[in-house]
Amino acid sequence: MSADTWRGVATEHAEEVSAELAALLRERSRRLLGDLLRPHRRAVTATGALIVVASLAALAGPWLVGVAIDAGLPPLLGSGDAAPLLGIAVAFAFAVAVQAVTTRMFVTMTGRVGQRVVLELRRRLFGHFLALDVAFHEDYTSGRVISRQTSDIEAISDLFEEGLDSLISAFLSLLLVGTGMLLLDWQLGLVVLAGFVPLTWLTAWFRRESARAYRRTREAIALVIVAFVETFGGIRAVQAFRREPRNSAVFSGLGEDYADASRHASRLIAVYGPSISLVGNVITGVVLGYGGLLVIDGDIKVGVLTSFLLYLQRFFDPLQDVSQFYNIFQAAASGLEKVSGVLEQDPAVPEPRTPQRLPRRAASSAGRRVRFESVSFGYRDSLVLPDLDLDIPAGQIVALVGQTGAGKTTIARLIGRFYDPRSGRVTLDGADLRQLPDDVLRAEVTVITQENYVFGGSGETVADNIRLGRPGASAAEVEAAAAMIGAHDFIAALPQGYQTPVGKRGGRLSAGQRQLISFARAFLAAPSVLVLDEATSLLDIPTEQAVQRALGTVLAGRTAVIIAHRLSTVAIADRVLVLDRGRITEDGAPSHLLAGAGEYAALHSSWAASLH
Repeated sequence: MSADTWRGVATEHAEEVSAELAALLRERSRRLLGDLLRPHRRAVTATGALIVVASLAALAGPWLVGVAIDAGLPPLLGSGDAAPLLGIAVAFAFAVAVQAVTTRMFVTMTGRVGQRVVLELRRRLFGHFLALDVAFHEDYTSGRVISRQTSDIEAISDLFEEGLDSLISAFLSLLLVGTGMLLLDWQLGLVVLAGFVPLTWLTAWFRRESARAYRRTREAIALVIVAFVETFGGIRAVQAFRREPRNSAVFSGLGEDYADASRHASRLIAVYGPSISLVGNVITGVVLGYGGLLVIDGDIKVGVLTSFLLYLQRFFDPLQDVSQFYNIFQAAASGLEKVSGVLEQDPAVPEPRTPQRLPRRAASSAGRRVRFESVSFGYRDSLVLPDLDLDIPAGQIVALVGQTGAGKTTIARLIGRFYDPRSGRVTLDGADLRQLPDDVLRAEVTVITQENYVFGGSGETVADNIRLGRPGASAAEVEAAAAMIGAHDFIAALPQGYQTPVGKRGGRLSAGQRQLISFARAFLAAPSVLVLDEATSLLDIPTEQAVQRALGTVLAGRTAVIIAHRLSTVAIADRVLVLDRGRITEDGAPSHLLAGAGEYAALHSSWAASLH
């Protein structure tokens, strides 16, 4: 088989796969939309009935004009009898009133249902993003998350607010007007239907090309949002390393791609709209000429021809509406595809179908036993923990040390169940973490990292951030937790004390102060297992010493896992584990390992030398 033949086969196969994928995306979108509209079945049915009534009332107008010309004017011109014409005028006014009232009603109902659907979709999407695992959010950039929740949802909202009622009315008008013209005069109706050959081809072409164009547009704007969020989310690094020209060039290139995609979409509309007008005008001219001949021959009346010409306008105007609102429809369809894809994303760390109860804690201990049983885990293709067995008795404080990449943070993440192991299991008092409900696990295990994130975008205060660990805590309990880890003095010195707003992402606080607040938050939650993953790395030496003193009291009787490069933090541990490529190479009390000649003693010696 020649290369050209192979290319042809490959292209054909790719097109088949693309068509199958598009069909799956459309089915997924329809399934989501149907699920969202299901609670509003009555409102949707009522809206459909109102649209039918409004369309029939609109169709009555041209027919009544023709009746007035053929049956109302002759009596008035002949005998001066105005009664028939007045009766037709009253009927015309009634039809106009019905159309106005029903149109207002269905537009209002469409907007009301649309906003309820959009609100429910926002809630679902936000809740689903919260339920998805850490691995998903590490791969799925924050810019794409924002794009799903903003531009894609807004596109769906625009469809309900601006285009859906017009699109439904347009398609219904095409059906009713086409039927009405055939019933009015089948010969002229066939002339109009002949014009459907080029119209059908134009519409099929426009539908195919615009679907591609608007999908490309949505993808382009999503990349623009990603670049914007990443640039200003890391603005310190951008400015520190003089990345402004490079980031501006990247953003400019993405902006040009979006502009090109938008221009292409506009060109499609510029071709489709005038083409519809051209076909409509040609058909109108043909109908006027042919209908005039039929009037001269006495085959039809003048009023019938007049009604037919008025119907023609109402026949082609909806096609113009379709071209005008098709961009809104395509944007909404593309947005719905992306949102439905996220909502069908299964979390890699799912809630258990049959939750297991956690054994009651012994009265003498506030901690729980943590075990790794033949646990293997890796990120994508890299294996971090090949086959780990680890037993941490309840109430024991264990420190993990080792070179970068040894697997320390991975162990912390598995204990917090940010990930699930590939094989083996992690247990809490004998219960597999995968079988524990999420709220139970979060109440029992708290992980503190060096990110020290505090919330301030909605005016949250210092006390609000500490209460995150236990929302119902009293002011006295909040202050006690802060005092326990040495944060009370600096909080009391703030302008409003514990009620001081922390600012966006804690911008009014230093890095060390934010870390102390995150400590107070975890201490107030009083978990049975506390994991500190480089949690003191951003503290200065005096603050770290204050936290060290507090840790000795707070961790008493509680199971704790400490990961720290500063070996001063390790001193409070009952046990030290030295890791190398996911394997435990040393295990013992800090003093025992320090007295030996192993890796921990070497690490401690290097760390001590770095302090001088």
